[in-house]
Amino acid sequence: MRTSSTRTDTGSSAADRAYELTKELVLSGELPGGHLFSETEIAGRLGLSRTPVREAFVRLQAEQLLTLVPKRGAIVAPVPPGEAEDVLDAREAVEAAAVRRLLRTPERIPAAAAQLRDALEVQRRHAEPADLPAFVEADELFHRTLVAAGGNALLIRFYTGLADRQRRMNLAAMGLVPDKIPVVLRQHAELITIIESGDETAFATALREHLDGTHRR
Repeated sequence: MRTSSTRTDTGSSAADRAYELTKELVLSGELPGGHLFSETEIAGRLGLSRTPVREAFVRLQAEQLLTLVPKRGAIVAPVPPGEAEDVLDAREAVEAAAVRRLLRTPERIPAAAAQLRDALEVQRRHAEPADLPAFVEADELFHRTLVAAGGNALLIRFYTGLADRQRRMNLAAMGLVPDKIPVVLRQHAELITIIESGDETAFATALREHLDGTHRR
């Protein structure tokens, strides 16, 4: 019985490793939408058999990141038409609600602003076109920090579920216009300043302009 449990744990760990690597390759854009790749490629990178990789591919297909192709491997699923607009609407509603709740407790604003500035500093360290995947990951961290500042556990869980889609969208948007990077940094700094001012209406307006300028231009 003990041996069987160990074997199961090892198999699960291998599948998890294959899942994490493949997912990161997709979210970072190293495997772009429409790209066909095989189980053997991932297995070779990790020194695994194809069985745990196949299990990882099935999980990623369930998350709509891959489409399995029998006997050939998998294709990276492009962002579906209309999904970007859905994500933007959800982000705008959640982020505005989080800040509205934060502003109801002014004593929490300084700590929240400090956390946002820390997140913005992380993003500044990756503000080069060649470092775009890391910049995009830091962008998601900044906005997730903003939502967490609101303290609504339900909104935080919902927003975390958007993270994968958000990274892919940001990578596509800013990859087309690399000179957008300094604009994003400036807008993030402005959002923090508005939060410190306690102006809920100004924040909602600035957030919409930020999202529109990045994704709806």
